[in-house]
Formats: sequence, C-alpha cells, structure tokens
Amino acid sequence: MSGFKVEHKNPEGLFVSKAFSQAITVSGKAKTIYIGGQNAVNSKGELVGAGDLELQTKQVLHNIAVILASEHASFANLVKLNIYLQNGCDPQVGYKAFQEMAGLSDNPPLVTVLFVSGVGRPGCLLEVDGIAVIEDKD
Repeated sequence: MSGFKVEHKNPEGLFVSKAFSQAITVSGKAKTIYIGGQNAVNSKGELVGAGDLELQTKQVLHNIAVILASEHASFANLVKLNIYLQNGCDPQVGYKAFQEMAGLSDNPPLVTVLFVSGVGRPGCLLEVDGIAVIEDKD
C-alpha cells in the first residue's frame, strides 16, 4: 500500500458547506494534475452557449472531464477549482450546472470564485482552472 491519502478538512469554528471544503491535505505517492483555464469552447474551437451561463458552464465542465479522464481521474479527484465569472453573472446558475454534471460530494474541492470584467476569449462568461490528485502508481 502506498499510503496515498486525500483528506478534506473543515476545522471546528469554520463554516461547513456541501459546495466546498475549507482545506484539503494530500500525502503519500500522488500525481498532481494541473488543469489550465477552460472556457466554453468545444473540440472544434467553437464557442458553446453564447450568452448562456448554464450552457457555458456545462461545456467548461465537459472540457475538464475530458482532461481528467485522459489521466484516469474524475471530478472526485479535484482538490481545487478557481472560477472566474464575468461581472453580472449569477454564480447559482453555474453551481446548479456543476451539480448536474459532477453531482454532489461529501468531499467537495476547495473553490474560489472571482468576478472579473472579462476572460481571454470574447463571448465567454467564465473560465475555470483547477488541480486534481490521483495515486501515483509508477
């Protein structure tokens, strides 16, 4: 046994949420997957869901799922998400789409949500980057 361990922590005295954890520790032999900023662009380079945060969120999550699957990982392996939302967007719309795509977890990742004036690709309402960990079996 490698001793690989991921612990989601919500120390006493801090708010406990089903949407995010307060801290996560990773120990043992782990492989870290860094996910570059994903936006609502499909495999053909086309923007999906112009003006629609729900559709764009689902495309972003699809892109993240493809990256995770390429490393034999899933949403359950996410430890950190940074979400950049265009000013004026309702984060609850994105959260609902995330629940539909990734499901609820007893061990949600760390989440930071920032409102920004724009992201790199015109027409995109959000961009998401993240970190996932899996056991390193090499």
